[in-house]
Amino acid sequence: MSDNLATLKTRMAKMIRIGQAAGLVGWDQETYMPPGAANARAEQSAALSEVTHELFVSDETGNLLAKAEADAVGMDDDLDDVRMLKKLRRDFDLQTKLPTELVTEMARHGSLTQELWKKSRANNDYVGFRPALEKMFDLTRQKAECYGYDKVNGHIYDALINEYETGAKQKEIAVMFANMKPGLVELLRKITESKNQVDEAPIHGDFSVAKQRELTLKAVKAIGFDLSRGRQDEAAHPFCANFSRDDVRLTTRYDEKFLQQALYASLHEAGHGMYEQGSPERFEASVLAGGVSLGVHESQSRMWENLVGRSRPFVEWFFPTIKETFPDKFATETPERFYRAVNTVKPSFIRVEADEVTYNLHVLLRFELECALLEGSLSFNDLPETWNAKMQEYLGITPATDAEGCLQDVHWSFGLIGYFPTYSLGNLISTQLFASVRRTLPDLDEQFRRGEFAPLLNWLRENVHGYGSKYLPEEVILKATGEKLTSRYYVDYMTQKYGDIYGV
Repeated sequence: MSDNLATLKTRMAKMIRIGQAAGLVGWDQETYMPPGAANARAEQSAALSEVTHELFVSDETGNLLAKAEADAVGMDDDLDDVRMLKKLRRDFDLQTKLPTELVTEMARHGSLTQELWKKSRANNDYVGFRPALEKMFDLTRQKAECYGYDKVNGHIYDALINEYETGAKQKEIAVMFANMKPGLVELLRKITESKNQVDEAPIHGDFSVAKQRELTLKAVKAIGFDLSRGRQDEAAHPFCANFSRDDVRLTTRYDEKFLQQALYASLHEAGHGMYEQGSPERFEASVLAGGVSLGVHESQSRMWENLVGRSRPFVEWFFPTIKETFPDKFATETPERFYRAVNTVKPSFIRVEADEVTYNLHVLLRFELECALLEGSLSFNDLPETWNAKMQEYLGITPATDAEGCLQDVHWSFGLIGYFPTYSLGNLISTQLFASVRRTLPDLDEQFRRGEFAPLLNWLRENVHGYGSKYLPEEVILKATGEKLTSRYYVDYMTQKYGDIYGV
């Protein structure tokens, strides 16, 4: 290792650890911070963002990077250090385009707007939230303009989604949804008209939060989330945060009348968490640590939530634990009824509670609205009405309040704009990965029925998690499955599963 590379690694490790500390401040804001601390927390977040950005885009970092790149000329392209330099160059070239003042203001405004979102959602107050939301989109437009994009053949969205899914384009995402939408709408129509409807009674009732907390911890531990290197807490909107591979935080939220919400939110976030816990130790405090993209990240959360957690074999194994936790409720219930209940297809207002068939329509709605708001073709005054109209068009339902409409997601409040399509990408990737797993582990269902999840997790460790961010997303998919990303596995999965449940 050259002296330049060693010095660069040390400098980057310092910056990354400051960034991890900033992330911990954000996690605390969502979980334990007293409401009165919002203004102070906004300034803390802004200061940390300013420091890390200035360190990263400094001439010292740029000079060290250039010297390390020169030292690496002629080295094997697949070496960790060479890949690290390539990723660092991509990140550096992007971040140097952003003025420190903009980065600082986005962090400050995002922290304040998160707290405002919580209050506005609780009070169904979109009018009070609108100015802050409009400012966040304005700051995001400024960021996109700094990044730059093809203004003739491209879209402002290209500059934003590239942050989360390297190389993705708005046109490609639009085509993905255009190809997906007709089949989903038709499948939803068939299910809605089917005479073989599902009884949702098993997942509705009285479920104490304390017992749900106990149940969800058992579930995430059983599938492989390491609670000695992680924990689970409660938040207004479930999320996963990590501050190293050895400090990964899950959150969930509980509904005393609806068991499904917390259980499957926990499995979802544990999928994210196990991806981070599986990042190679040698990548710690480097740009190669952690998940490669949000699309691949979502493939892990959606896999463990749906392909595992909502599978018949998983339910058959886990149902006795559910029954033991809530004996009065489940004394006369069966695993099959519970399996059908957690796979109910029914248009609903809340994305994180949506079934697999309607879920991507929720994402499509947000993608279209983000594009329109960024373009200026949709005014913020008209957002609630347009949101409701699209809900009616795609799902046949209209929110009664803005709290279950345009105020339901936290993401826009802190600037995650250009992010939502990664959820649908994750659905496609998850089924393609799972098909590859089944070729290696043909008895996967029987393993689940025995409560054995280590073989699946080990396969993911070897074929996805173990790469960290060393390769581009498409490279990881190709290495893991032998194919470029395709939608056919997703279509086959949805058709077979829901054809069986609903007889369509």
